[in-house]
Amino acid sequence: MNDQATRRTRPFRFGVVAPIDSDLPAWRDRVRRIADSGYSTLLMPDVPTWQPAIGPTLATAAAIADLRVGSWVYAAALREPWSTAWEAHSLSVLTEGRFEMGIGAGRPGIEVELGQPAVSPAERRARMRETVTALRTFDGPDLHTPVVMAVSGPKSQALALEVADAVTFVLPSDDDRAETTNRVRNFPADRDLELGQHVAAVGDGVAPFMAGPGLDTAALRAADSLVILPSDPAAAAEEIQRRREEIGFSYFVIGANFADTLAPVVAKLAGQ
Repeated sequence: MNDQATRRTRPFRFGVVAPIDSDLPAWRDRVRRIADSGYSTLLMPDVPTWQPAIGPTLATAAAIADLRVGSWVYAAALREPWSTAWEAHSLSVLTEGRFEMGIGAGRPGIEVELGQPAVSPAERRARMRETVTALRTFDGPDLHTPVVMAVSGPKSQALALEVADAVTFVLPSDDDRAETTNRVRNFPADRDLELGQHVAAVGDGVAPFMAGPGLDTAALRAADSLVILPSDPAAAAEEIQRRREEIGFSYFVIGANFADTLAPVVAKLAGQ
């Protein structure tokens, strides 16, 4: 089934995953530069022990610059639903509505690596559902924290269709353009959800925290993978426009080390 024709064309927006990989003054300068370049959202990965906790980091970023902030993404394998929902609601309140909650199942095995019990795929999905349900309760009738759900298989896609405001597709790096197009086009259009894409590589560079080790950019280009964008701003802008026209992606998330390179693209396309 091809539901693309039934979806409306959404304006472009661009997010940046900006972990603290330098001293704090340099990170604060990066946050300001990202905001000044027209990016809509600053995002933090959920990588316990490798980064400061998401909540206080995003609250700090929101105080530094006037832009949206969000989790990219809370890993359900590591998190208890009630406390995650309370943190997300609190960030919405403290940022005056500038927070969006990204949530996903979490990388396979991440909980075991951190010394926690293994969590099955079914339990991960159950935690995602419970988190969103608790968030809606905390928000009440006067606040709606946007939920961006990372999805892969049909069961997580069905959950997102039911409870999320936007979806981002977890794309295998060896998927070619046709496979990705079919995957997204076959996502039902029962609700008008924003479609997001995680871009792990630009040119020959790979973003920290956005891809597994050893990602081969030459292989991505050879496979015509959508996990990568060209480094030339004009070519990147053309490719992003093509992806919205042909597939429906309108929210693109990149790594902070590419934010300056793609700033001309954001200046040209944001809000169009």
